[in-house]
Amino acid sequence: MENSEVLIVGGGPAGMMAGLLFARAGVRTLVIEKHGDFLRDFRGDTVHPSTLELIDELGLLDRFLKRPHDEVRTLAVRVAGRKIVIADMGHLPTRCRFIALMPQWDFLDFLSDEARRYPAFSLAMNTEAVGSLIENGRVAGVRLKDGGELRAALTIAADGRGSVLRAKAGLPLHDLGAPIDVLWFRLPKGRSAENETGGAIGAGTMVVRLDRGDYWQCAFVVAKGRADAIEARGIEAFRAGLAATAPEIADVVDTLESWDQVKLLSVSLDRLKRWSRPGLLAIGDAAHAMSPVGGVGINLAIQDAVAAANTLAAPMAHGEPVDDLLRKVQERRILPVRIIQAMQHAIHNRVLRPLIERETALDKVPFALTLFDRFPVLRRIPARLVGLGPWREHIRSPDAGQARG
Repeated sequence: MENSEVLIVGGGPAGMMAGLLFARAGVRTLVIEKHGDFLRDFRGDTVHPSTLELIDELGLLDRFLKRPHDEVRTLAVRVAGRKIVIADMGHLPTRCRFIALMPQWDFLDFLSDEARRYPAFSLAMNTEAVGSLIENGRVAGVRLKDGGELRAALTIAADGRGSVLRAKAGLPLHDLGAPIDVLWFRLPKGRSAENETGGAIGAGTMVVRLDRGDYWQCAFVVAKGRADAIEARGIEAFRAGLAATAPEIADVVDTLESWDQVKLLSVSLDRLKRWSRPGLLAIGDAAHAMSPVGGVGINLAIQDAVAAANTLAAPMAHGEPVDDLLRKVQERRILPVRIIQAMQHAIHNRVLRPLIERETALDKVPFALTLFDRFPVLRRIPARLVGLGPWREHIRSPDAGQARG
C-alpha cells in the first residue's frame, strides 16, 4: 500500500465519513479497517436527522433513502401499563423528520461506495494498526499487525472506544463512569404498518426495542457487572423477565434458546482531555465514548468527521501543514460532547440506576413522564436533542470536482 496524506484508522461511521470528505476535497486518503467486512451485529443502527441532513448536503440523500430502511418518527416508553410518547420528530427544522433504521453494515457500505467515486480514496480491509510511528515527537503513521507500516502527513484515530492509537499516544482520558451494561439480542417479528420502536420499564430493568421490520433488535439494561448473575439464573428466568417487562414480545421470547444469542455491551462514558498531538487526531468514540442512551453516538462521531474535514481538508489540499489546526477540531466539538455526556450521565444516575435497583415494577407513571402526555409540546425538546443535537455541523469542506460517475 502506498503512503497517503491522510490515514484514517477505523472503518466505522466516523472513519468512513471522514474518508469520503477528505477524498472529495482531493486529499489522498487511505482508510484501514482491521476486519474483512462490516458485518458485525449489535452496532448502532440509528441514522438521525442530523446525519440525514449532512447526507442531503452532499447530494446523496435520494440514493441513501433508496436503500432498505425503516423510519422512526416518535419515541415512546411503556410504564405501568401506559404508553407515553416522549419525543416527536415531526417539528424538527430539517427535511427528514425521522430516524432512519438501517443496519450499520449497510450504512458503511453506502459511505464506502460513495467514497470510491473519488480517485483520492482508498480502503484497505483486514489491515490492523497496533501502534504509532513516532518521528521527532510527532506521529508519522502507524505500525501494522503484519509487521508493516503506513506513513501519512496526518493520522486520524477513528478506531472506537477501545482505540489502540489513543492509548499508544498517551492522550489523557476523563472517565465519567457508567452504572449500566446492556444485553443485546434479536427476536423475530411480523412486519407492521407503523414502526413500533420503543422502550418498556419493568422490575429492575428497562427493555428497548428497535423495530427492524421482520425482527426486533432489543437492549436489556442491567446494573454494571450484573450480567453474570442474570445468566446464572438461567435463560428461562431471563425470558420470563422480558415477557413481563415488554408484553409486545412475550409471544417470541421462547426463540431465545441459549445465552449464545445474547451479547454483552459494556457501557462506557468517557472523553479525552486532549484529542490530538502533532500528526494525530482522535474523533468519534476514540475521542469520546458515548452511552447508548438516545442512540446518538454514531451521529456525534459523524459530526466530528465533518468538523475535521471542514477544518483540515482545504489546507491539506493545498499542501499546508495542519498540526497547529488539530486542536480547533476539539474546540469546535467539545461543547456538544460535554452537553450530551452530561445528559447521559444524569439519565444514568437519576433515572436508570434507580430503575434497575428496584425489585418491583412501577405501579404508576412517574410525574415527569405524565407531563409529556399533558403537554405534547414538551416532546419537541428530546426530539431536538436526540434528532439534531445541541450543535450541528454542516458540510463546508471543498469539493474538488473529481467524482466518477
